[in-house]
Amino acid sequence: MLQDRDWILFDADETLFHFDAFAGLQHLFQQYDVQFNKADYDDYQAINKPLWVDYQNGAISALQLQYRRFKGWASRLNVTAHHLNSAFLTAMTEICTPLPGAVELLNALKGKVKMGIITNGFTALQQARLERTGFLGYFDLLVISEQVGHTKPHSAIFDYALSQMGNPPRARVLMVGDNPDSNILGGINAGMATCWLNADGRSLPEGIAPTWQVTSLNELQYLLGL
Repeated sequence: MLQDRDWILFDADETLFHFDAFAGLQHLFQQYDVQFNKADYDDYQAINKPLWVDYQNGAISALQLQYRRFKGWASRLNVTAHHLNSAFLTAMTEICTPLPGAVELLNALKGKVKMGIITNGFTALQQARLERTGFLGYFDLLVISEQVGHTKPHSAIFDYALSQMGNPPRARVLMVGDNPDSNILGGINAGMATCWLNADGRSLPEGIAPTWQVTSLNELQYLLGL
């Protein structure tokens, strides 16, 4: 299958990297002697998740998302929301680990196909994690929604990525990601082949049909014939 590809695009969070927000928040609030627990995390996610939906729908900016999710805690701790958000991104960088099979897959692909990342994450975090894990040198392209002004699955971020890639035939581009609503739907709408990384045995949302489905990056490596 690899011979049919000019490019492979990867999502970042939970596709190449673990994104353990609970651990990152615990790490953050330890600095303020706060024992951040599961109930605190549930309260945080009740605010954070709708903000991400609004962000992906273009209703709010990245800065508004980052401010609003920490507004309550900033008031309680008498610090700025910007400071808390910055410290959270630093914590997430420090605890970052690649998903199982990520290093092996990238090593197997290196030199055989061009690779890129297209992510809805934030610039400071994504670049820092790529540098920390040594992954930066594997990729010919890094597209971050915060810089482009559009998020997946919006066609504009895929069109931007394709233009930066020199507009290869879309059918020869493979989009790999764990989120069917952003990565897979966006890739399908952009005319790309898609591979859903479904490590948790989830059901596909109605109307979304990836080209392939795998349960691990090791399985993807096998599927690619590497």
